[in-house]
Amino acid sequence: MLTPSPVDTVSFNGKQVYVKRDELLDLAHPDATAAGCPSGFSGNKARKFAYFLDHEFPGITRLVGHGSPQANSLYSLSVLARLKGWQLDYYVDHIAAQLRQQPCGNYAAALAMGANIVALDPLASTAGLGCAEYIAGHVLPGHEDILFVPEGGRCGYAEYGVSQLGQEIVTWVQAQGIRELKLFLPSGTGTTALFLNKYFMNVQADIDVLTCAVVGGEDYLRLQFSQLCPETEFHPRIVPLAKKYHFGKLYPEYYRMWKQACATGIEFELLYDPLGWLVVEGLLAAEPGIRLMYLHQGGLLGNDSMLPRYRRKYGP
Repeated sequence: MLTPSPVDTVSFNGKQVYVKRDELLDLAHPDATAAGCPSGFSGNKARKFAYFLDHEFPGITRLVGHGSPQANSLYSLSVLARLKGWQLDYYVDHIAAQLRQQPCGNYAAALAMGANIVALDPLASTAGLGCAEYIAGHVLPGHEDILFVPEGGRCGYAEYGVSQLGQEIVTWVQAQGIRELKLFLPSGTGTTALFLNKYFMNVQADIDVLTCAVVGGEDYLRLQFSQLCPETEFHPRIVPLAKKYHFGKLYPEYYRMWKQACATGIEFELLYDPLGWLVVEGLLAAEPGIRLMYLHQGGLLGNDSMLPRYRRKYGP
């Protein structure tokens, strides 16, 4: 079981914001420490993968996943595999030559933990298949020793660990005597936001979940919600964005906001959090009396690759 993460209070734009610090959630593995990796089974992915950690899977020897070579899920899955005594095979569309030559971030940390990272682009048999299709057709058939985890942990199993997170937040809110709390987090597939909102509604907590679409737009995010949970009453509120942003693109306002958020004394990551805090800035301006909690979902290893990119483009 994971130990509950703390909640800190910070001042942002002269307003008080609570920060649920899931980046400090950490079930370290000795091999991760020995390899010089800064964290173990941690952050948002530890919540999504908690079910696999806490339950037994007789006969499983391999863990199979897919996504980006710098995804937070890659490193978290590598630690999960080491904790469970499994081999991780992780499929990616492509690995840039520079990353192969100079491994960094989640990619380097996962390699240090023994992950087998397979790029599909040189495989002649892929015939243009994506990772999920390739795994379904060429990896899983006939192998009952494999446990497959969808990209980023977007599956029903994630509800188990996210509900534990929800319970921690409810316990903290009750201890503080806070009413009408708004919990905000930026979303990729929206898995965490959805299952948190569902948990709060089921226990009748006075907590509303707000989120924004970082990957794709609002329609994409609603589709992700619906595929995981058809009951729309459980879907969290999506905060509309002032402009369209492309996932992974470097924006000067992102870099400015990241520095401003980190000035609170807490380091944030550079892929999701900059847009998240831009939305927080708008929420605080629009609702002066709002009681707001920001969910820090971890992912700080990604800064090893993202921060040099920002500095090359926009300076220190």
